[in-house]
Amino acid sequence: MKSYRKELWFNLPQRRGFVNITPEVETCLAESGVREGLVLVNAMHITASVFINDDESGLHHDFDRWLEKLAPHEPVSQYRHNVGEDNADGHLKRSIMGREVVVAITGGRLDFGPWEQIFYGEFDGRRRKRVLVKIIGE
Repeated sequence: MKSYRKELWFNLPQRRGFVNITPEVETCLAESGVREGLVLVNAMHITASVFINDDESGLHHDFDRWLEKLAPHEPVSQYRHNVGEDNADGHLKRSIMGREVVVAITGGRLDFGPWEQIFYGEFDGRRRKRVLVKIIGE
């Protein structure tokens, strides 16, 4: 069985955002040489997320608005975690959107359903964060 590991780094200039990382994961898959197996993609920071959904700007806008309603950034005083910090909302947003995805690899390709893409979600940006790509298989 083959095993491959790579870290992808992101530094979004804004507090929140979504980045389609499917092309980077596909590059990792090609580098791995795995034709049949699984790829794990996970955010290595507690205020960031990895998830699968549609690459449609209206949907991303809706995610951002919905998450901000569920866990608004301000007032920061509403969160006990924010004593000395201001990112409690980022922790909550990450819990909602998830830490990781696992995708099957079939015939050397990501085995997606219609419209599926992999996204990095940032909820406390303006600093470097990493995503782990781990691929195993034959």
